[in-house]
Amino acid sequence: MTPDPNPPAETAAEPTAAGLSPAEQGEARRYGRISLRLTLADLAIDVAYLGAMALLLARPIDAWLGSHEWLAGPHSTPRLLALFLIVFALHVLVSLPLTFYSSFVVEHQFALSNQSLGRWITNALKRTLLAGLIGMGIYWAFFLCMWHAGTYWWLVAAGVFFVFSVIGAQIAPVLFLPMFYKVERLDNAELAERMARLADGTGLTIEGVYRLGLSADTVKANAMLAGLGRTRRVLMGDTLLEKFTPDEIEVIFAHEIGHHVHRHLPKMIAAGVVFSVVGFWLIDRVLVWWAGVPSAAEAPVSSLPLVMFAWTVFALVLGPLQNAISRHYERQCDRYALERTGLATAYRSAFQKLARLNKDDPDPNPVEVFLLHSHPPIAERLAMADGVA
Repeated sequence: MTPDPNPPAETAAEPTAAGLSPAEQGEARRYGRISLRLTLADLAIDVAYLGAMALLLARPIDAWLGSHEWLAGPHSTPRLLALFLIVFALHVLVSLPLTFYSSFVVEHQFALSNQSLGRWITNALKRTLLAGLIGMGIYWAFFLCMWHAGTYWWLVAAGVFFVFSVIGAQIAPVLFLPMFYKVERLDNAELAERMARLADGTGLTIEGVYRLGLSADTVKANAMLAGLGRTRRVLMGDTLLEKFTPDEIEVIFAHEIGHHVHRHLPKMIAAGVVFSVVGFWLIDRVLVWWAGVPSAAEAPVSSLPLVMFAWTVFALVLGPLQNAISRHYERQCDRYALERTGLATAYRSAFQKLARLNKDDPDPNPVEVFLLHSHPPIAERLAMADGVA
């Protein structure tokens, strides 16, 4: 047979629905699988450690602490805080190898991190210190309510949780974020005009639009609407501002406005209060049953790890419901962004860029999505755009 003198040119591999090449999608899926395993391992470590601490180690450690005169007493606040610090510090040490591997080694393996080892250590120390201080304050307030607020202490504790939530939402963008990232007011007349036009008529009052220096740590792109009241602001990652077109940024900003229009933050805080009432009541029942006391008001200091363990298990059980609510909110914002801007093409290209930059598996396993994902898969979000357009 005579060979064809003009053989057909080799065709390039077709991109996927999310705009990824087969190679990019394969890498995103590998990254997703590794991230899933690490997440499950982290959850297993948390449950196993806190379970062992609650059931085996809490009483001996508390007895040792109580042997010191200045820590003695059935409801000693200094002993409570000392026990928390021991439990917290040991948890940090137990989790450290996995934390380092997942947040530094894997991120560099997939070329997602710009972070130096020194910066990782610095940020880890700051996160640990911040988490320790906040955790100490929360559990101190929790036990004060439990010991002194009477039979319905769990309602009082839920009210305290509400106050913590509101204060946290207010101060996070002005106090916590600048501890880790460079934050500066965005100076871009075109984007400012677009954002003002989108916010017009929505009742959204924002203190400003800011550039968030995420690129010091990651190549991933992100944006958020953060703060409450006078601290309400839009934060745009510098990678997003540099690699996305004005139309794509407009769609993303419209998505963030959607959270305000649909009042997602107040709803999330309200849901958190409801969940905390249920969770604290369950903890009350667990304490009475396990500690063998007539009421939680008589629970000893050594019950702290049991409270932490019970809350962790409750949060795990509640996680799929919270994630389902979050995914519903995200769908509402996606639809709002499309209808508000009419930029369906920019919407698609923005999510395709997000999938590529963040190495997001566009179509993960539905069970994984149900259990662990707070956002809909990108393939679903793109399909929704086709329906709206």
